[in-house]
Amino acid sequence: MLDFAIFAVTFLLALVGAVLYLYPASRQAAGIPGIAPTEEKDGNLPDILTSGSLHEFLVHLHERCGPVGSFWFGRRLVVSLGTVEVLKQHINPNRMSNPFGTMLKSLLSHWPGGGTMDEHHLRERLCDRGVTEALHKNFQLLLKLSEELLDIWLTYPGTQHVPLSQHVLGFAMKSVTRVVMGSTFEDDQEVIQFQKNHGMVWSEIGKGFLDGSLDKSATRKKPYEDALGQLESILKKIIKERKEKSFSQHTFIDSLVQGNLNDQQILEDSMIFSLAGCIITAKLCTWTIYFLTTSEEVQKKLYEEIDQVLGKSPLTPEKIEQLRFDPDRFDDDSVMKTFSSLGFSGTQECPELRFAYMAATVLLSVLVRRLCLLPVMGQVVETKYELVTATREEVWITVSKRT
Repeated sequence: MLDFAIFAVTFLLALVGAVLYLYPASRQAAGIPGIAPTEEKDGNLPDILTSGSLHEFLVHLHERCGPVGSFWFGRRLVVSLGTVEVLKQHINPNRMSNPFGTMLKSLLSHWPGGGTMDEHHLRERLCDRGVTEALHKNFQLLLKLSEELLDIWLTYPGTQHVPLSQHVLGFAMKSVTRVVMGSTFEDDQEVIQFQKNHGMVWSEIGKGFLDGSLDKSATRKKPYEDALGQLESILKKIIKERKEKSFSQHTFIDSLVQGNLNDQQILEDSMIFSLAGCIITAKLCTWTIYFLTTSEEVQKKLYEEIDQVLGKSPLTPEKIEQLRFDPDRFDDDSVMKTFSSLGFSGTQECPELRFAYMAATVLLSVLVRRLCLLPVMGQVVETKYELVTATREEVWITVSKRT
């Protein structure tokens, strides 16, 4: 049971069920079990590289230190919580914290950072409010994009193999870009270009920065910097437009603009949300749908709950709130994995994760209501541990109309 609860956060953040609480860079771990920094500047980054990934490193950390362990991410002390029970004990609902975003900003050394702790908390509150407002005001957009994917899958014969990862990545990219940046990304070509740049930047985050190989390879560094520059250019243009004009659609950027952040702060926070939001949403949807294909009984119970709540009525934010998908009702291993991946054993302090939960819930409700999701027999899905845990290769499924 614990393995599946831990899996919820593992595959999203590659942290073995750990939530990062980032403390000021004191060299004392305040009595928390942990390991000393290997290097003054890089902390335990060399140990992470030796382990093979952050995931494997944290597995070893918790084997050595127990459910609570500390290590050094560069000059920053990190406390990792390795079980859901410990996580629940340490969540403070009155304190905003986005550890994943903080980590990404550290990796994007392109930005100098800075600011007081109060300023960081203000920006985190603004980001949290921005996600809440964006989800509320763009619910119909998420529903529309989910139904577009459903319509495509409804045209497929039951024998056709569907490239799950590819399709849900497209759904995630469209969802995040439209919610963050608005009508600029109604054109699919804009989304495709964004996806290309996003892929280039993300492939180097947590890899080229951690091992220093990016700075040593001009053939990798220039394409990375060009892609990051193009993403920044697009965001700067949109930020300027949202400040100067009025639009009918409220976006994530609008909330940051209304919060009186300066342009650089808006750029940083919207970049982090765009980068992390796309990849977390895509992987959450991929893993959740994949696990649903592994158990016909799980899908049946999920469909029954959706049918009980929705009946013939349309999907609305109010109806979504009634879809609890309570894991306690189920006793199948795949059920625990499926519902854990929807976040019911995790934390929603990360704005990108909250967005992903809603997008995944809307998509699953739309798909399961009309389709049976089936596995491709003989397929072996292997895990690739990165900042956000992915599958090593494309995941294939088949679909059939629900009768």
